Amino acid sequence: MNDAHLHLLVNHFPIIGTFFGLGILISGMLLKNNSVKNTAYILFIVGAIFAAFSMGTGEGAEELVEDLPNIGKQIIHEHKEIAEKLAIVMYATGFLALLSLYMSIKKHKLAKTFSFITLGLALLAVVFAKSVGTTGGEIRHTEIRTNTVSESNENTPGLQNEKEED
Repeated sequence: MNDAHLHLLVNHFPIIGTFFGLGILISGMLLKNNSVKNTAYILFIVGAIFAAFSMGTGEGAEELVEDLPNIGKQIIHEHKEIAEKLAIVMYATGFLALLSLYMSIKKHKLAKTFSFITLGLALLAVVFAKSVGTTGGEIRHTEIRTNTVSESNENTPGLQNEKEED
């Protein structure tokens, strides 16, 4: 198993876990149910841990794919930049979720305030997570790139001729 494989194994949880965590946290806040909120906090903590694993395997994955045809260093660079921002937000969200979990368990008077702060960071994390997932997918899934057709036709021998004949 190489770094690219490891990266693909661990990089989905910070994204998906953050989306689920956000939904669960909102549900817990609306229902005023600490158990549901605590579940969300745990998802954010685990998401931050997996974000660290994703960052740790990203460099090795980059080395393996950056010179493959139709990849391009710019696509990888864009993904890496956004992923670094997401990681920082995930670490902050995970840390705050740990504090929120502690406050919730101890029934501290600031527990509700910490819930709202965690919610705000989780919303920011979801924005970055969506971008990281999209840019990561674009690395190997050329069909989701915004300018797929024009780029691939110009760079693929044989398709240039078909384009010129039309």
